[in-house]
Amino acid sequence: MSIKEVGDIKLKIKLIEDEGDKEAAFTHYLHNRKNGISRFYKKEAIEYTKEILSYKYPEEEISTGVAEEALQYGIFEIFDVPFPPPENPKFKFIDLFAGIGGFRIALQNLGGKCVYSSEWDKEAKRTYKANFGEIPFGDITKESTKSYIPDDFDILCAGFPCQAFSIAGKRGGFEDTRGTLFFDVAEIIRRKQPKAIFLENVKGLKNHDKGRTLETILNVLRNDLGYFVPEPKIINAKDFGVPQNRERIFIVGFHPKTGVSEFKYPESVNRNVTFADVKEENVVPTKYYLSTQYLHTLRLHKERHKNKGNGFGYEIISDDQIANAVVCGGMGRERNLVYDDRITDFTPTTKIKGEVNRQGIRRMTPREWARLQGFPDNFVIPVADVYAYKQFGNSVAVPAIQATANEIIKLISK
Repeated sequence: MSIKEVGDIKLKIKLIEDEGDKEAAFTHYLHNRKNGISRFYKKEAIEYTKEILSYKYPEEEISTGVAEEALQYGIFEIFDVPFPPPENPKFKFIDLFAGIGGFRIALQNLGGKCVYSSEWDKEAKRTYKANFGEIPFGDITKESTKSYIPDDFDILCAGFPCQAFSIAGKRGGFEDTRGTLFFDVAEIIRRKQPKAIFLENVKGLKNHDKGRTLETILNVLRNDLGYFVPEPKIINAKDFGVPQNRERIFIVGFHPKTGVSEFKYPESVNRNVTFADVKEENVVPTKYYLSTQYLHTLRLHKERHKNKGNGFGYEIISDDQIANAVVCGGMGRERNLVYDDRITDFTPTTKIKGEVNRQGIRRMTPREWARLQGFPDNFVIPVADVYAYKQFGNSVAVPAIQATANEIIKLISK
């Protein structure tokens, strides 16, 4: 069988589920087909292509040559997505602990080309694929996953999870970070030597273990790896045009070859925004409205904590306020309840105790959480609400990332 027999039409393929690195390599190859980086994904991409063509043409024997030609010929269509790669990229970056692609949107907006992504969560990978046409590789702690990372990219991005450093501060180098996810980030930096690094984490990292954890991280980046790393900064999303009080620590670094020795984090955009700017335009489904019984439980819960001197409990955000940080777990959704009296049908659509409350108190929707994180409205949410809340709660605030990345790019472009 020849490539001509396959035909000139584009094949809109349904990627095989749970194929792991093979599917990831295939989509990465297609995203990098016109540049030299595709060589890092070629072997697995060819094998996956043979599987696809064999499935579509079961009577034909698909050779390696035909599969390779099909890849080069461009018969596969995976770029019919909201955020395709830029045609003429200005720089290259990799997206570690990618989540649903907050870093990727921000850097693509600045003209960047993502040449590698990794994320272990299955549902997050679904959302990533729906928006970028690419499946991230899996567990970055595995050497097999690291082996696909290409050379010669410019920026390493990582919103790495904050794991406890059991012996942080005792030896102060690579040994202190073994067994943590930061070690995997540091090892990739050591091997690939990118021009710049951009790390994001929770605000609490600054004071974790009396500051020793952050001290260890900075020591690895500065002394073991030799990067210029200015003092990290706590950045609040509300300062960059989204109505959310979300503080996160940003850590940036520059390779010695860049000659960068000064860095200034971006200033606030001084744009006043409130929840009204991200509120759903239409009537929200009844399922988002709280039941009378649940609302009663929340009030009792808050009162108990108040009597103990705690400030813990639910909170209702008015249209002229900004939201609390959206987070997954705990009281993440209950601390961001809103009033919305547009409801007309109080018939429950899910199993609830009591009735739908008549005060118009509801949870924010996943789309409102997306907007609070700065995701554009054409960002696809292909997963159930329970996963969507978790994904946006774990994500980065896109405008804050983009503003900081812009300052990084200015320096490495020189």
